[in-house]
Amino acid sequence: MPAPRWLAEANRAGFNRIVRLIAPWAPGFGVVIHRGRRSGRTYRTPVNVFRREDGFVIALTYGRDSDWVKNVLAAGGCELQTRRRRHELSSPRLYRDHGRKGVPAPARLALGAIDAYDFLALDIAGPAASSHGATKAE
Repeated sequence: MPAPRWLAEANRAGFNRIVRLIAPWAPGFGVVIHRGRRSGRTYRTPVNVFRREDGFVIALTYGRDSDWVKNVLAAGGCELQTRRRRHELSSPRLYRDHGRKGVPAPARLALGAIDAYDFLALDIAGPAASSHGATKAE
């Protein structure tokens, strides 16, 4: 069972505002930039993210029913800001891994402590942008 929804709501109201400041450059963290399915508004959601050869894996610490996950799936992708770079991501795929084999050992332990086993894999759609926050040219 991932972290409870009430904790997600509390984080959204307070803690996420602080985490959003460090997540773009801190190892193991990132910010997913996505659009609301109904509102069209741009949102920035801090996440635990891990690099793979062809893209990234995001740990769904609040489960697969989070609004940001639904937004990314509906849009077919998102932007990710991590380690001071922006990546355009596509082909989102949900998967469940009870062994958490796709993440580093320390993260595996932390995710195991909260019983998180859902993940979102995304492919890199375009070249990484510069470290100055520029996005891929349109």
